[in-house]
Amino acid sequence: MSFWFLMFIPQRNNISFMNMIKELREKIELSQAALAERVGTSQPQIKRLESGERKLTKEWAEKIAPHLNITPEALLFGNGTETGVNDVPKSDATPPTFDPPNAIVRDKVEGLGRRIPVYGQAVGGVDGEFLMNGTVLYEVMAPPVISHISGAYAVSVAGSSMEPRYEDGEICFVDPKRRVKRGDYVIAQIHQEEHGPLLAYVKRFVRQNNIELVLEQFNPPKELRFASSMVASVHFIALAGVA
Repeated sequence: MSFWFLMFIPQRNNISFMNMIKELREKIELSQAALAERVGTSQPQIKRLESGERKLTKEWAEKIAPHLNITPEALLFGNGTETGVNDVPKSDATPPTFDPPNAIVRDKVEGLGRRIPVYGQAVGGVDGEFLMNGTVLYEVMAPPVISHISGAYAVSVAGSSMEPRYEDGEICFVDPKRRVKRGDYVIAQIHQEEHGPLLAYVKRFVRQNNIELVLEQFNPPKELRFASSMVASVHFIALAGVA
């Protein structure tokens, strides 16, 4: 799983980020959906960044800036001048300090370019469930962590039942081959009635035995229990939000 941290920047506000991201995007004639596909996220996430609902972190800036012809530093610290990604932004201010890199890229990453289906629906049920009827909303590039997995797919989160972990419209990338354990985040497919349609739930895994499957929900906090005979599958969520 990937984790993100918020990086608060002094003397900048959400409106500033909104104006810069939106103006740069429109200047190169990119739609929100097109930018989202290049970044490897969903259109609702780009919309939240532009509206100020989601704060611009260092990681988001590093992912978005190359596609807007600007450096991550310029996007974060307010120098809106377009520049090549290798240029140093001109500023009289003290340059920001970043942690030293902890990885080295050596060989070409294999598996890039593979597209996988995204399932889901616009509105979820009371517990955020949605029909898993095989209808594909759209396709996205598979992130490297699951690009080699046969049967990998993605789902679009519906509702706010798992906030703040997963937000409405966020994409979860699923590895159906990996064994799940307590505390993992999963998508469970449940038959509400025998031979009935499948309902999909994005939740936290608690336990499963021959009697029941127990899942945890965050908002409102509660446990969901399903008879094991109703469970079609429980798949591991390998990554969410951005690829």
